Amino acid sequence: MDLKFFKKSIPTLAIMAVFSVIMIYAIYTFLTPENRLPIYNPADVNPKLVDESIVHVRRNHKVAAFELINQKGDTITQEVYKDKIYVADFFFTRCQTICPIMTNNMGKLQEVFKNEDDIKFLSLSVTPVMDSIPILREYADKMGVIDAKWNIATGDKKHIYELARKSYFAVLDEGDGGVQDFIHTENFVLVDKKQQIRGFYDGTDTEDIQRLISDIRLLQNEFENK
Repeated sequence: MDLKFFKKSIPTLAIMAVFSVIMIYAIYTFLTPENRLPIYNPADVNPKLVDESIVHVRRNHKVAAFELINQKGDTITQEVYKDKIYVADFFFTRCQTICPIMTNNMGKLQEVFKNEDDIKFLSLSVTPVMDSIPILREYADKMGVIDAKWNIATGDKKHIYELARKSYFAVLDEGDGGVQDFIHTENFVLVDKKQQIRGFYDGTDTEDIQRLISDIRLLQNEFENK
């Protein structure tokens, strides 16, 4: 091959090589689905978990505004969780079955994310009359709760039960939040920075806790890239 011709061809070959790499990357990106968590609306969830008044809703579901009281006696609202990813669950301090396991697992999550300001936790008492602020304080201290990361909350029973059924889709049984109504669920619910539901997990299951940790990382990446 003529040396002069070869030298003239080098820029063209280089451009073609770069173009080929770009095309391969573009095709790979197009064919590879984005690893992204689903957004759950009422219609996407087991109907038994959703209040019948909203079971038909297919888009734009968000956790409703709430007002609760935490272990410090402070009033907490959604403002505390603004621009945060958080995990919510429902418990009661006198529970001797699933709740201690759930709280221990929430504590493990707290340990994993204790230095990450965008991750928080919320545990709502299903026996708010019994779980007074001093009792919550004692429970939080016993369980190693970091106040800045994790709110152990009480409040109006009907308000909490409505959140469980209409916002977090955390329980199978129906009820009105009255005196005889009682919630007992192992569900952990993952909520993103837009107050959207992004996942459900068994708070008593070690493998599900590991899946939850991975999913929180996915959410962090999703919101960092926006």
